[in-house]
Amino acid sequence: QVQLVESGGGSVQAGGSLQLSCAASTYAISACTMAWFRQAPGKERELVSAASTVSGAESYADSVKGRFTISRNHAMKKLYLQMNSLRTEDTAVYYCAACVTSQAHYQYWGQGTQVTVSA
Repeated sequence: QVQLVESGGGSVQAGGSLQLSCAASTYAISACTMAWFRQAPGKERELVSAASTVSGAESYADSVKGRFTISRNHAMKKLYLQMNSLRTEDTAVYYCAACVTSQAHYQYWGQGTQVTVSA
């Protein structure tokens, strides 16, 4: 059973930085695309960033381009999201996800970590 555990969330003032981490329980997801999603209160969950192992490609939502950086440490089975120049609108629960299915859904999800950015 694949488990994903996020950490690193917290409260920060606007303009500050946080680094989120996602630890996987198995190397089985090493070949999978991994991603960060977020969901703010009253809003739909949105894809923040994704990293493909196969192509090496990274993608970012327009709202975070230039501020957030996704990275992977395969040996440590970890996924990271470095978030700089945080804005109040970045406040959300952030989720780690892994392995896109044939229906274009992510198969495995973490429990989420809260990020709160204050003005």
